[in-house]
Amino acid sequence: MIGRGAYELKRRRGAVALARPVPQPGIRLLHAVFLALALLLALLALPRPADAAPRSSASSAAPRVYLLRGLANIFSLGMDDLAAKLKANGVQASVHAYPDWEAIAASEQAVGGRRPVIVIGHSLGADAAVNLGNRLAATGVSVPLVVTFDPITPPGVSPRIGRVVNYFQGTGEGKRLAGRTVRNVDVSGPDVDHFNIDKQPTLHQQVIAMIVGSGKAVARSRVKPRSSAGSDVAKRPVADVPASAAAQPAAGTAPIPTAPAPTASVAGARL
Repeated sequence: MIGRGAYELKRRRGAVALARPVPQPGIRLLHAVFLALALLLALLALPRPADAAPRSSASSAAPRVYLLRGLANIFSLGMDDLAAKLKANGVQASVHAYPDWEAIAASEQAVGGRRPVIVIGHSLGADAAVNLGNRLAATGVSVPLVVTFDPITPPGVSPRIGRVVNYFQGTGEGKRLAGRTVRNVDVSGPDVDHFNIDKQPTLHQQVIAMIVGSGKAVARSRVKPRSSAGSDVAKRPVADVPASAAAQPAAGTAPIPTAPAPTASVAGARL
C-alpha cells in the first residue's frame, strides 16, 4: 500500500494487476455522519402525530353549572331564579332534583372532564352538591366552585374542590361544612329562614359574581341578611330575569333530567 489515494499493486501469477482503491478510516466516518444527518432530517420532515397537538385545558373552557333543588323538588325555587340569572349572564346552567346528582356525575365523567363543573344546591340539594363535587373531583374533573345554601346533613368536603362557599343560618336548620377549602358564611337574620335563604337577591349577586369571575373578592366578605341596612355586597349589575327562563342543558351533552316545574304548595312556607 502506498500513501492516501494511491492504488495497491498486487502481483498475481506473474502479472501486475491494478487493485481497487482502499477506503480510509476517515472517509468511512464522514460517510456515517452524512447518513445520520440525512436520517435526522427525514425524521424531522415527517408530519407530527395527531395526539401531539396541543390540547386546551379544562380550566380554560367555560364552566357548566348544575343547580340542585331540595326536598320534594318544591322548596328550592331560588335555584330556578338563580339559574335564569346565570343564563342571562352567558353561563350555561340547569336545575335538577337532588337525587339526580349521580346521573350528572356519570354524564360529566363520560365526556372526560373537558370542562369545569360548578355545583350549587339548597337544603338536601346542598348535601347533594357536595357529594357531586366530591365525586367529580375524585375522578379528575375540575370543580373550581361549590356553593351551598343551608345544607342539612352535609358530607365532608374533598380538598380537590377548588373553593366551597356555604351560606347557612347559625341559628336555624343549616349546618357548617368542614374542609380546608370551605368558607362558611352565617347569614342569620330575622327575615332569613330555611325556605327563603336560597332566594336572597344579595346572595344571588355574590354567586353570580364568583362564577362570572369579576367579583372574586365578594366571596371573602361576610354578607348581611336581606333585611339588613347597607349591604356590603358589591353592587355588580347582573341581568335579573324570571325563573321560567331557567337554562336547559346544551345540545350534545348527555341527557340529564331537569327538575319539572313544581305544582304542589306548602302552607305557610315561602317557596
